[in-house]
Amino acid sequence: MTGRDTVTGRVTIREEQVLERIERARSRKARLREDAITLAHGSGGKATHTLIEAVFREAFDNPHLDRLDDSAHLTVNGTRLAFTTDSYVVSPLFFPGGDIGDLAVNGTVNDLAVSGATPLHLSAGFILEEGFPVADLRRITESMSRAAEAAGVDIVTGDTKVVERGKADGCYINTAGVGLAHAAGAEVRPGDAVLVTGPIGEHGVTIMLARGELDIEADLASDTAPLNCLLAEVRDACPGTVRRMRDATRGGVATVLNELASDAGAAVVVDESAVPVRPAVRGACELLGIDPMYVACEGRAVIVVAPEAADAALAALRRHPLGADAAVIGQVRDDPPGLVLLKTVFGGTRIVDLLVGDPLPRIC
Repeated sequence: MTGRDTVTGRVTIREEQVLERIERARSRKARLREDAITLAHGSGGKATHTLIEAVFREAFDNPHLDRLDDSAHLTVNGTRLAFTTDSYVVSPLFFPGGDIGDLAVNGTVNDLAVSGATPLHLSAGFILEEGFPVADLRRITESMSRAAEAAGVDIVTGDTKVVERGKADGCYINTAGVGLAHAAGAEVRPGDAVLVTGPIGEHGVTIMLARGELDIEADLASDTAPLNCLLAEVRDACPGTVRRMRDATRGGVATVLNELASDAGAAVVVDESAVPVRPAVRGACELLGIDPMYVACEGRAVIVVAPEAADAALAALRRHPLGADAAVIGQVRDDPPGLVLLKTVFGGTRIVDLLVGDPLPRIC
């Protein structure tokens, strides 16, 4: 940000004006301006947030929905449960490192795990297009079975619908999950450390290259994986000090950090040089003109812990195969509230805001 006095750290008048405009824009009541749904509304960015606030939250408003987390925590006869649902429309259905089947299982398991729950049971609903090959359906369900076994969950109920040829894209899957909820984390506060569990952006770039629309070759595979065991080890290693956990799916790490900053009314400052990105992902993103911070992951989480627990959390992550390349990437600060700032490798600082839409649609 060019308006900052880098010697004294003071905020200039110009910078204050920019921050005030951002704050005014964010404080306005969400209003859906479009007359029809666009791909951007499913991206996880600003358009998605507006759709949720202006349509779904207005219609379904209740205390459980207020937190807008990936899972709702409910108490039933004295037992705390976590409940989540998700739908998968990825294109193509099969890609290096996975397919729509294991993606659906892992994504739902991870939504439960980052909420601090132990995943137990899933449902699976299939919307199939007339003419879809049975061999492909078997391949998908076998993949789901293997993924469920690896995550330690069962698929216990489901549904199947078939639509006319040309009315779908082969196969869509909806999953819901239930788990045992543990004690909720504390609120994010200044001084907390921000970690990622591994290199970012691999899933989104893999999907884009698998579509064959670009003449780019890279040795990449999706990072889709169940995170429940990895995150349980972090909770065990850092009792009472894990503030929040979020899986960095649509909108990538940048979107997660913006949501955390907004919820906490604090700033998140990230060191770009500390963010793990594999060379193949970085190279593909440079060719596509995309920032890896916004590219989806399906086996990575952002974790916020108390400052005194940062070393223990990092050590716990790196002991697990899925966390071998984990890193501390930043810190929560007081100011400017609600914003994410990136310290670039060139020595400057820039705002990392929410995108309106996802540069890579249909990635999950």
